[in-house]
Amino acid sequence: MKKKKVALITGITGQDGSYLAEFLLKKGYLVHGIKRKSSQFNTQLIENIYEDPSINNRKFFLHYGDMTDGLTITKIIKKVRPSEIYNLAAQSHVAVSFQNPEYISNVNSFGTLRILESIRLLGLENHSKFYQASTSEMFGDDKKKSLNEKSTFHPKSPYGISKLYSYWLTKVYRESYNIFAVNGILFNHESERRGETFITRKITKGLSEIVCGKRKCLYVGNLNSKRDWGHAEDYVKMQWLMLQQKNPKDYVIATGKQLSVKNFINKCSNYLGIKLNWHGKGLKEYGKIAKIKNENSFLKKGDVIIKVDKRYFRPNDVENLLGDPKKAVKELNWKPKISIDALIKRMINNDLKNIEIKKNV
Repeated sequence: MKKKKVALITGITGQDGSYLAEFLLKKGYLVHGIKRKSSQFNTQLIENIYEDPSINNRKFFLHYGDMTDGLTITKIIKKVRPSEIYNLAAQSHVAVSFQNPEYISNVNSFGTLRILESIRLLGLENHSKFYQASTSEMFGDDKKKSLNEKSTFHPKSPYGISKLYSYWLTKVYRESYNIFAVNGILFNHESERRGETFITRKITKGLSEIVCGKRKCLYVGNLNSKRDWGHAEDYVKMQWLMLQQKNPKDYVIATGKQLSVKNFINKCSNYLGIKLNWHGKGLKEYGKIAKIKNENSFLKKGDVIIKVDKRYFRPNDVENLLGDPKKAVKELNWKPKISIDALIKRMINNDLKNIEIKKNV
């Protein structure tokens, strides 16, 4: 009888962690996750796994731990002896990293070190494969049109720097101790499970609230920032594929397509039946309703529903990020399946559903 693979996921209660857990369970894995102890419930994204009697207590296990606590991390890895470790735990909000740079470094940088050292000290170099969630923010403002595995790194935030430390550390442990350790350089990936402070979810939720009469105006930062946006559900498959290869390699995970924040707003507005006209420049730019497709008692033509607010600008912003996933497409036969329009549809439908549920409570 073939022995089941065992996966350990840090950050399992987040967007990527929840999608990855579902994906691996369907593949027949035993899945272990590490979650922080909190006075509040923080397991909403994995409740569906909890509630499935065919999974919970037999195939899915949670452990309390923290990326700043090396002893606990080592104890969990020693107990679980995972065949695959996915390090998805991080403080991943770029703007917040300017406010809490020390904490960011402790979690994102030294958290990775603690896992890799655990693998080495426990003698699991030939047993546990390691995946590190790297980020496009490591590139900073590289002037190349699209960025691949050979592009230059120049991070412009404490978050990007913390992830670059982990990136190089993963390569060093791979080369020094023969650990199967890889970096997935992920460009922006969103979903209906995205945190509400991230710009895409802030937009879909804010506009959904506006059409439902729950909000008058949405305030945003840099409208001209361009990003390569994909769906997290596509990206977690890529993470798994990287650990199924014969040799460990690093890959860019991206769609190869780009959209500005303003155009993301336009697409969301259009899906909700609103055409926006933009007026002004810089901090005085705003979006005004030019046309409403469906009758809406809460809105009318001429309403200003988008405004720029300097509070939401980063101290050192990255204007342009576009990924080149050719290596992944060629070597791993991977391609994102969920388009930007499908992503927006799923996010907005989920936000509208949540508003309706709250309304009926």
